[in-house]
Amino acid sequence: MGSRFDITVVALNEELGYINIDEAVAEITRIEKIISSWDPDSETALINKNAGVKPVKVSEELFKLIERAKQISEITDGAFDISYASMDQIWKFDGSMKRMPTEAEIRKSIARVGYRKIILNPERQTVFLRQPGMKISFGAIGKGYAADKAKELLVSKQVVAGIINAAGDLTTWGTKASGEKWLIGIANPLSKDKIFSWLPIVESSVATSGNYEKYVVFNGKKYTHIIDPRTGVPASGISSVSIFAKSAELCDALATAVFIMGKESGLALINQLGGTEAIVVDDQNKVHKSSGILFESDDP
Repeated sequence: MGSRFDITVVALNEELGYINIDEAVAEITRIEKIISSWDPDSETALINKNAGVKPVKVSEELFKLIERAKQISEITDGAFDISYASMDQIWKFDGSMKRMPTEAEIRKSIARVGYRKIILNPERQTVFLRQPGMKISFGAIGKGYAADKAKELLVSKQVVAGIINAAGDLTTWGTKASGEKWLIGIANPLSKDKIFSWLPIVESSVATSGNYEKYVVFNGKKYTHIIDPRTGVPASGISSVSIFAKSAELCDALATAVFIMGKESGLALINQLGGTEAIVVDDQNKVHKSSGILFESDDP
């Protein structure tokens, strides 16, 4: 998935712990073979290859994942959209961009994007991308899904506690061997090596989207690599979003969506979703949070 996975388990002994970790790695590898758009033999690649041509029958697992992705697109008004992969790559964050794209280039770049063009047939379990050249990718949900599935497997093997960390999108269960809760550090966007808050999480997941690693600057304005699939323009106004929920998959998707939606709309959405919380750091480094987040300095 192009991401580093760190797996920690609490086990009776080291040998058993490494067996558990190997099982988790095998599960993550299995999922990658289904959802990777880079693997020409994956189900996802087959869907993309047949865009505008014909529906593709897929496994129940992939069908359900796409179904859930479309549901998240609905509740976020398209801020989250797995068809973002259809965008022309007019924004480059490798230092090669010398000018802003034109409005015409931006409009053209999103011509094939739109989650409503992903047609699902539950009876036949098929996926059809309506427009030729369309693509789907799970870059903003796949790591979280893989973390959830690895956790699910380990729990089924009676592993009492652990952390699956998928490049910062992580899920936990149980407690440390000492009985202490797992602590998650929220990075300061101005200095990602510094932590501005430590939060205990129990049987929960967290994912963070930030603009401090990939961006370009034109006329003094920072443009992040997180691009709004509805407009083709990079999101602005936010430095980082951390989402807390039971499912890493949901955290992964909502972190991207809230970043794009902006702090007011994003937090309004999170406050309507049960069991989901958010910490948003805006571009002035001011911290905003959903109603269920309490810092030590907050009044009881």
